[in-house]
Amino acid sequence: MKKLLSHFSITAFFLASTFSAQAALTPLQEKIKLVMKMEHRTELEMERDRNRDPVRALEFFGLKENMKVIEFAPGNGWYTKILAPVLNKKGELHLAYKSQWLNEMNDMLALNSFSSTKKLPIALDWNNEERRYQLGDLSFAMIDADMVLNIREYHNFNQEDKNKLNKATFEALKPGGTYVIVDHSRRHMAPETDELGRREDAVKVILDVQAAGFRLEKSSDMFYRPDDELRYEVGRKTIRGNTDRFTLVFKKPK
Repeated sequence: MKKLLSHFSITAFFLASTFSAQAALTPLQEKIKLVMKMEHRTELEMERDRNRDPVRALEFFGLKENMKVIEFAPGNGWYTKILAPVLNKKGELHLAYKSQWLNEMNDMLALNSFSSTKKLPIALDWNNEERRYQLGDLSFAMIDADMVLNIREYHNFNQEDKNKLNKATFEALKPGGTYVIVDHSRRHMAPETDELGRREDAVKVILDVQAAGFRLEKSSDMFYRPDDELRYEVGRKTIRGNTDRFTLVFKKPK
């Protein structure tokens, strides 16, 4: 009996040690947590933290403090406000967006913690008729980026522009560089409809990106949401802020 109790005690100790190790945050994650509390972030942005989980997501993407990162189509800057201070001292953040929309970020970019964040104007516009972005000639004007982030934007383009975007990303990254795509999930082989317009078939995305020369390194189910039936528009009240999303990390071969 004593041996059995001893065995249980040892097992419990190792399980506790394992759980403790899993709970421990990396130095990067600790820095991200500090940035998330900074004054330049709004209450609304902080309310989204639990669902978007940047502490876990950015670590999974492979972000390092000394990277040269391109954030494609940063929108209102939710990720920008975390990435910029994290990269500020050792790395660089380049915001690839329409020049006019970048200028609307001037107040934010003037903050001390954004000193290594740079504008990267690209030929990008919104097509009201198609309700999607459209790209002109696209180049990120560099060949040594460490990472390109495409967060919930891939769905916003037609196939021609997706191919253009993947090609430009491949050219901008250094060998071994990382291309990250996160987007709202569509059921595999589901047709393109108005209801599913802001969703993507992860299998199709993988094939698209591999055709541009990338290698799929890993994927994650961290944004799996069992309540999302994958059949409603992502803005509907029943699933808004709780959509199922896939996370894909590609590498440019060395």
